[in-house]
Amino acid sequence: MIIKSATFICSNTKISALPAPNMPEYAFIGRSNVGKSSLINMLVNQHGLAKTSQRPGKTQLINHFLINEKWYIVDLPGYGYAKVSKNSRESWEKFIRNYITKRESLQCVFVLIDSRLTPQKIDIEFCCWMGEIQIPFVLAFTKADKQSIMKTNQNIALFKKELSGWFEEIPPVFITSAEKNAGRDEILNFIDQTNLDFAMPVFTPADNI
Repeated sequence: MIIKSATFICSNTKISALPAPNMPEYAFIGRSNVGKSSLINMLVNQHGLAKTSQRPGKTQLINHFLINEKWYIVDLPGYGYAKVSKNSRESWEKFIRNYITKRESLQCVFVLIDSRLTPQKIDIEFCCWMGEIQIPFVLAFTKADKQSIMKTNQNIALFKKELSGWFEEIPPVFITSAEKNAGRDEILNFIDQTNLDFAMPVFTPADNI
């Protein structure tokens, strides 16, 4: 897939205010500071499209980016950042759950995992929740350039082992590096193939939440 255009469309906390679900979209989510914005910018080859920050937890909205005028990348708030109020955290979690469970045009969720870390409980729990609600997701291991490929593969193997106790089949895995463009072609090819199966959802104003 060749990326010809990538445009910021909107930021929202209300599902009812999102763009009409008439094109396929792919959500990106992970623990705060996992490198989500950098990965999105790398995929679309547009530095600064998704705002990066040294301060974890900055993304607090659902951000839609229209790609090639045909499909969306959706930047979701990170989870697991403790230095926010309980009310703020609960509010984020509510609209993230609403988006993931009720968005008609959502084709797949990219769950981002820091490849430098051994399996983290919060990541495993999020993946298990995705499995419980039967939302398609894949795993994108980030920051692979920060260590040896051997160490990355070891951590991925440990993560798969943790998931194997909950899943009969482990979701697809992508190894990425925003610095080295690693994983870019593989992810875009996956999206390109998935787009072929997109069916326009039946949508009426009454479906808004």
